[in-house]
Amino acid sequence: MRPSDSAVAHWHAQKQLRHSPAWKLLQGAPWTAAFLRAEFTATRQRVALEEFHGNLADFMKELRGENLSLNEAWQASHYADSWVRSQFLSRPMVDGKFYYEPTADTARVLAFMDTLTGSRTNLNSSRLSTLLNSIETLSLQSDPNPESRIAALEAEIAERENEIAALRGGASPAVLSDDSAVAATRSVLDLAASLPADFKRMRDGVEAMLHSIRTEIMESSVTKGVAVGQVLAGDKALRGTVEGETFQGFTEFLNDPVQQARFRQSVNEVLERDFTDQLSSEERANLASLLREMRRQAADVHAIYGRLSESLHAYVQSAEFRESVLLRKAIHAAEQAVARAPLGARTGVVAPLLYAPAFETLAGLGIFNPEDHVPPPKLAAPPELSDADIHRTPVTPAPDMPALHDAVGRARAVRGGKATLADVYASLPAELHHINTIRGLILAARGSGGGVDPEATQLLEFTQIDGSTRTASVPLFTFTKDSAP
Repeated sequence: MRPSDSAVAHWHAQKQLRHSPAWKLLQGAPWTAAFLRAEFTATRQRVALEEFHGNLADFMKELRGENLSLNEAWQASHYADSWVRSQFLSRPMVDGKFYYEPTADTARVLAFMDTLTGSRTNLNSSRLSTLLNSIETLSLQSDPNPESRIAALEAEIAERENEIAALRGGASPAVLSDDSAVAATRSVLDLAASLPADFKRMRDGVEAMLHSIRTEIMESSVTKGVAVGQVLAGDKALRGTVEGETFQGFTEFLNDPVQQARFRQSVNEVLERDFTDQLSSEERANLASLLREMRRQAADVHAIYGRLSESLHAYVQSAEFRESVLLRKAIHAAEQAVARAPLGARTGVVAPLLYAPAFETLAGLGIFNPEDHVPPPKLAAPPELSDADIHRTPVTPAPDMPALHDAVGRARAVRGGKATLADVYASLPAELHHINTIRGLILAARGSGGGVDPEATQLLEFTQIDGSTRTASVPLFTFTKDSAP
């Protein structure tokens, strides 16, 4: 490889970049990128059409107040339409309502501008530790020698056992400082900031493929059956890109309930730490909605794949497709009959000049290959869903207020007319020991006019949805009369 080959490749890539929407956005008016950065964040990737136009109109009033030259004949909707035509924004319809969202190129440009204008650096101990863990995991998982992998795992187990023994011996655990924990949290948010752009590029690629196959099916000049093979080849190439691999990896992650539960639990535990007070409200919201946003974007790509599958399924079931199959079989049979026919010596009408520049060989013209005209297999029928396939997210049941009122009366009767909230809670069955029961007892205590001592507290243990047990600290409530249902 010559030294100039790399420069030539970068030069061609640079020329393609100059014709892309990302370059046009960087070269456009600075206020355009500023408004898009304010409207679209990591937790707000879609804005309703009416809300977007209203915010843009208010922003344009501020710009005109600063004597910025704008097209006086254009309103906010005109600028939004021009951004859609320039492929800065897309305007999908969701549930019968139009929304604006940034394209893949725009998402990358906005993330790039955030890194330029921000004062934070991505080089910190957390990022370096993540790099070290990633390279160690790669080295272990790519090692074909089982003995070395066993030795590495045993060393890791010994290290963890030493840590457990130290903690059990009374050693204080090494806890990150607040500054280091905040830097680590922002590193996680920086890693997650590039995911929306990858999902959008994957979605745009599937939409382009869907549009291409529908166009080829509608055109009468296209050989029927070839379009299906082309779209399957395009789908394979799309899944082989970086965005396709990212989407496949996150699809596997989102389909694993164990990993989702671990991810959600880790996020909830991080948000309960004291150092999160140093994060901005937007950063905390981004962290809390990270998993939900990934699921939404993955669902968009799956929905487009569903439309593609439906189009292909309808096409291969059509009468036009069956007629094209019969026509190809007839042509193939005729060609085979001509090839087997006993023909005498044949001479050309004009002797070919092999050195003539207009001469074409059979290799240039192309030889008939029956395998190129074999219709693809039929797509599998769409799955049939029933009520058993619907899985609802478990939630804590509402408080059983009649049972709580009865428990108050029984507890007062046993304890001579007075019973604390803890006494009533202890008399309830185990299936009612959840957080909403405690809330219901507090409401019943306040409604019955019983005494409350805010200085004294009682500890009540309740069970969460995942089966874990937590302890609630409530003021000392005393029931002096039955609570009214």
